[in-house]
Amino acid sequence: MPSFDTVSEANVEEVKNAVAQANKEITTRFDFKGSDARVELKERDLSAYADSEFQLAQVRDVLTSKMVKRNVDIRFLDIGKIEKIGGDKVKQVIKVKDGIEADDAKKIVRVVKDSKMKVQASIQGDAVRITGAKRDDLQAAMAMLRKEIADLPLEFNNFRD
Repeated sequence: MPSFDTVSEANVEEVKNAVAQANKEITTRFDFKGSDARVELKERDLSAYADSEFQLAQVRDVLTSKMVKRNVDIRFLDIGKIEKIGGDKVKQVIKVKDGIEADDAKKIVRVVKDSKMKVQASIQGDAVRITGAKRDDLQAAMAMLRKEIADLPLEFNNFRD
């Protein structure tokens, strides 16, 4: 029975490269001279540091532009609250999402069932497996999911014929 998995995973290597490029640009920019502006990466958490909230917004802009250039969808980024740390310095934690959350997985399953296509969807941990009798049905399901679920960066892998 043909099937594929619907997943939502950021390319970790590209995220690392984007952070390195962002830090390199921040150190060379004139408006950041003498400041403590930087972006740190620890596993799937990014921490952006700056001297003021305005500079923090600039750091975020640099980071997102580098992510876009490296083909990392910025919908993977979950931007947290701005925290004050000692003096005027500020910090912001940005989480890189990995996997499809339970609510989103249920939404995908509901969209597939409501479409009346000849495919079935089942939740497999942090992925959703779509199975069907024909390859054409699966390709139609992929196109329908891309159109219907616009708020999630979905990828389709593990295609079996």
